[in-house]
Amino acid sequence: MKVEQIYTGCIAHAAYYIESNGEAAVFDPLREVQPYIERAQIDNATIKYVFETHFHADFVSGHLDLRKKTGADIVFGPEAKPAYDAITATDGQIFEVGNYKVKVIHTPGHTMESTTYLLIDQLGNEHGIITGDTLFIGDVGRPDLAQHVVSDLTEEKLAGHLYDSLRNKIIPLDDHLIVYPNHGAGSACGKMMSKETTDTLGNQKKFNYALQEMTKDEFIKAVLTGLTAPPGYFPQNVLMNIKGYESLDTIMDRATKPLDPAAFEIIANETGALMLDTRDAEVFAKGFIPNSINIGLDGNFAQWVGEMIPDVKQEILLITDPGKEEETITRLSRVGYDFTIGFLKNSFSSWKESGKDFETVTRISPQQLEAEYKMGQPLIFDVRKKSEFLSEHILGAINVPLNEINQHLAQFPKNKPFILHCAGGYRSMIAASILKQRGWQDFSDVRGGFAQITETTVPRSEYVCPTTLL
Repeated sequence: MKVEQIYTGCIAHAAYYIESNGEAAVFDPLREVQPYIERAQIDNATIKYVFETHFHADFVSGHLDLRKKTGADIVFGPEAKPAYDAITATDGQIFEVGNYKVKVIHTPGHTMESTTYLLIDQLGNEHGIITGDTLFIGDVGRPDLAQHVVSDLTEEKLAGHLYDSLRNKIIPLDDHLIVYPNHGAGSACGKMMSKETTDTLGNQKKFNYALQEMTKDEFIKAVLTGLTAPPGYFPQNVLMNIKGYESLDTIMDRATKPLDPAAFEIIANETGALMLDTRDAEVFAKGFIPNSINIGLDGNFAQWVGEMIPDVKQEILLITDPGKEEETITRLSRVGYDFTIGFLKNSFSSWKESGKDFETVTRISPQQLEAEYKMGQPLIFDVRKKSEFLSEHILGAINVPLNEINQHLAQFPKNKPFILHCAGGYRSMIAASILKQRGWQDFSDVRGGFAQITETTVPRSEYVCPTTLL
C-alpha cells in the first residue's frame, strides 16, 4: 500500500495522500489545496474523501476549499460538530477508497473528536495508522488545547481520555503498523516530538514514554508536566476549522494589491494595519519602514506570526522580497491570518528611493561583544526560550523570551544602552523591531546569536541538566 506523506517543514505538518483504482483521499490538508488536486491528476484519480483527524489548532485546514474544488466528502470522527455539511463517522465505520479501506478509530484525548484512521490495503492487510495528534513519534498530542474552546473540559479530563484511547485503541494494534502522525519536531502541539516523521507502532511501544506501563494518574502527570502556554492563535484556528472560513482564492484577491510608497503609507495610516516586513534579519537591519515589524519568511515564520500577532483578524500590509508576496500571503493564511490588504510594490527599495524616512538596527559581531565585555560587563538581554537560557547563557544576561516580550517591556531601559541576542539572530531581530516600534533606540543586536557567541571568550554559565527544568 502506498501512502504519500506531504510534509511542510515551516509548520512541521504532515498531510497524507492515498490512491487506489482511480479514487484518492487526502488526510489533514493544508490551506492551499492545489498541490493535492494536481497530485490526484497525475494518477488520473478523483479525490473522493477529505479525512480530518480533528479540529486543528495550529493551522487552518484546506478541507472546505478541497471539497469546493473537487466535490469530495469531508469526514470527521465521532463527536465532531462542524458548522457545515460533513460526514460525522461512527467508531469502527469503514470507508472505501478504490480497493483500499479506511477504518475509523475514535481516539479522544487531544480533543474529544480526535480520530485515528486505520489503513487497509487491497488484500485486506492492515498497513498503518494516520494518528493526527493522538500519537506522534516519541510523544502524544498535548491535552490542554480543547479546554480553551470547550469550557467544561479540563486538561486532566482530556489527559485521562487520551490514556484510555492509547491503552484501549492504539496499543492493542499490531506492531508492524506504520505510524503516520500529523506533526514532527518543531510543532507546538506536543513537547518532545522526534525529528522522524514515521515509525512502526512496535518501536513506539518500546520507546515512546506515553505508551509505557503506568497508571492513569502517572500518565496524566507525565503528559501535563512541562507544557508551555499554547500560542495565542490556536483557539482562533480551532474556531475557523469548526465554523468555516473564506476561500483562499478570496483571500488572495484581497491581498495581492501592489501599492506604491505613497499609497502604502496612506493605507497604513487610515487602517492602522500592521506593517509586516518578512525580509531577512540582516537586510531588515540595514533599513526598514518606521513602525514595521520583522518576522523573516525564511525562519519559523508561521509560528512567530502566531506568537507575536494576537488577533488573526488584524489587517496586514506586507513588505517582502520581490516575488515573495504570494508565498507570504499563503503562509499567513495557513495559520488563519487572512486579512492582508496589500503589499509594497518593489519592496523596501521603492520606499527608500522615494525619499521617505526609514530606520535601522545596529548589529554587532560576537567579537565586538567580546571586546565590550573586556571593557566591562554590558547589559545583555537573551530572548531565547527559558529552557534554552537555563541550558547555557552568558553570565549576567537577563532572559526575556521573545513570546513574552510585550509583557516585560518595562525591563528594557531607555536611559542606557543594552544588547540583544537569541540563538542565531532571527528572534532577536523580531524583538529589535518591536522595541523600535515602541520607542527604544539605544541598543544593538548580536549577529549570529548565541551559536557564534560560544566561539568567543564571552563568559557563559555552566550547563544545567534538563531534568531540573520546569
